[in-house]
Amino acid sequence: MVSCNKKRKKLVDSWKVTEVEAKIPMTDSVKNDILEKGVLTFTDDGYVSGHLERDFNDGIYILTKKGRSLTIKDETGTPFSYESTIESDKMILEDEDMKITLLKN
Repeated sequence: MVSCNKKRKKLVDSWKVTEVEAKIPMTDSVKNDILEKGVLTFTDDGYVSGHLERDFNDGIYILTKKGRSLTIKDETGTPFSYESTIESDKMILEDEDMKITLLKN
């Protein structure tokens, strides 16, 4: 649990998408949309806002597996789960569709 808290503290900030690696066919417009608008802001009290494949306005996030799993739930409760690697200024989110690299703003 202590490890998750340390990872959570590293996560709290604003992150900008810098790279999108598609694992399945993806149109250039979708990829460019994620690169241009892709920002996530995580708060210490468990909320997230921003844009990846869609907008997150009043979402929540859950960090598990010692920081290796991040689930973002949108305002309707729909979960988006990623394998996560969180460092002090770099984060990688990966699911079956893509691998997204983000840097702290």
